[in-house]
This record gives sequence, structure tokens and C-alpha cells, in this order.
Amino acid sequence: MSFNFQEYFDELNGGDVLFSFKGSITTDLINNVLDSVEVKLQDSDEQSKIRKKVYNVLVEGLQNLYHHNDDLPNSYREKFEDGFGVLVIKKLDDCYKISTGNFIFTENIKELKGRIDRINSLSKEELKEEYKDILNNQKMSEKGGGGLGLVDIARKTGNKLGYMFHNFDEKYYFFSLDISISN
Repeated sequence: MSFNFQEYFDELNGGDVLFSFKGSITTDLINNVLDSVEVKLQDSDEQSKIRKKVYNVLVEGLQNLYHHNDDLPNSYREKFEDGFGVLVIKKLDDCYKISTGNFIFTENIKELKGRIDRINSLSKEELKEEYKDILNNQKMSEKGGGGLGLVDIARKTGNKLGYMFHNFDEKYYFFSLDISISN
């Protein structure tokens, strides 16, 4: 059975949702999301340190969505726009959860899964060394990123990255990333 996007999105939106979006991820959207979430976090009674961490991780998550989204063919345009992505931020009892999602080509799964599994296997000190290594060696991907985003998220949160690959069709999967930021 193929992935039911609407069921996935409805499930993400349960609970104390701070922000929810599905649609085309653009630079204007990113700026608006960051402004909106910053105001909501400032209006909350959350500690300054947690607010900054949520905001900084959100920046990285949005950049990943923007830069690493594989566009769907025209036949899907009726349901999904160019650069389609999902962002949901919610407050749970013991953490904030940032969930992002986007379509990726089936052939990109193995590399991405390996990268996240490697990041999740590293200790705090090893993450720090990985981060320095990427910075010092300036390795750039074909999409322009140096590979720092996921490493930086893992460093800033101190938590493992949760992820799933949902089969959409033979050519595409929907990649979902769940980031927990402990209070």
C-alpha cells in the first residue's frame, strides 16, 4: 500500500501544535516561519536557552527542507507543489518536537539512511569532531550543502535523529525527520 500523506499529516498535527505547514518551501516562507515561531517562543514562558535551541534547530531543519527536496514530476502537481515539504512544531511534556518531511528519489535513500545512522551512532565528542572535520575540509554536496546540517542538529539537541522513509511510489519516498529538543 502506498503512503497516505494526509493521514501522516493529520497524525503529526495531534497535540499542542505551535506551528504547522505543508506546501512549497521557499525563502519567503522560511523567513515568515522563523519570525512567527520566534514570536510564539518569546510569548511562551520557556527558558531562554530552550527557545534559542528550538529556533537554531528550526533554522537547520528548514534549510535541509529547502536544499534537499527532490521535485516530483508534473503528473503530481495537482496534489503537491514544487519544493513540497512539511513542517510541524509541537510542545510535548518533556520536549519540543520538530517534524519535517519531503519527497526524495528512491535511489537517495541508502546514502541518507547511512548518513543518519552514522550520526546517530556518534558520541557527543565524536559529533564535535565530525563537525570540525566537515568545516575544515569544506566538502560540498551537489546541492550546495557541506553536510553540516544533520550533524549540527544532533550536536545542538544531544538527541538521536528519528526518521522514516514512507514508500510513495516506485520512484519516490516521503522522508520524515523527527527532531526532539529536551526541556
